[in-house]
Amino acid sequence: MEQFERRQKIAEYINERSKMKVGELARLLEVSEVTIRADLADLEAKGLLSRVHGGAVSSYKTYYNMDMQQRLAANRESKERIAEKVAEMIEDHDTVMLNSGTTTLTILRRIPAGLTLNIVTNSIAIALEAAGNPNYNVILLGGSVNARYQFVYGDTAAAQLKGYHADKLILSVDGISAESGFTTYYDKEAELDRLMLAGAATRIVAADSGKLGRTAFAHIAPLQAADYIVTNAGSAAEEDLAELQETVSRLITV
Repeated sequence: MEQFERRQKIAEYINERSKMKVGELARLLEVSEVTIRADLADLEAKGLLSRVHGGAVSSYKTYYNMDMQQRLAANRESKERIAEKVAEMIEDHDTVMLNSGTTTLTILRRIPAGLTLNIVTNSIAIALEAAGNPNYNVILLGGSVNARYQFVYGDTAAAQLKGYHADKLILSVDGISAESGFTTYYDKEAELDRLMLAGAATRIVAADSGKLGRTAFAHIAPLQAADYIVTNAGSAAEEDLAELQETVSRLITV
């Protein structure tokens, strides 16, 4: 296999699976790990992926440039499994906070429609969908609007959150690592995420395994701020899961 073809194949594998290890790529492509590392360095320089310890993940740039429907489609199977597990943790008459994100939107869709819930969110998409259920009392935070990704942020939203307390928080994040904790692409939403963590009795962070070992732009909180992390298992995530298990007592894999 020629170098160009091999590198194209590596980019395809990582876009499909979100994350892969050097050894796994070397076995698949029947080349040395030294060759794979050189390929990853070249692909990273071109913005096609991001290298992490022991492997590579799909590029932030690629995901960042997706619209909401494209993000919903990305890693759909993993998100559905995570959503099914998190939905089981919601009880009748809970007050539930959800931040914006396609994972939290997927979880909302999995919560049994017959439950009576209070929903507090900064996600316009979640608020609109939840408002269609007569059993839900929905509070959409006020403030400035990010139209592309359909979320609210700013001082007005923060002031509202300080007056609320929730039984459960379901938090979607863009990065989870033992060193950096929970991180997000959006610095303007990070403060709301911190306030949600502070205002909930049970704090559930939900993220697919492609987010493990990553550090996004804005820090939210250390791993200890969550009561549960719910993610999906996979061979590429084994080392990251082992690291998280040392820090988080309630790590749930699906």
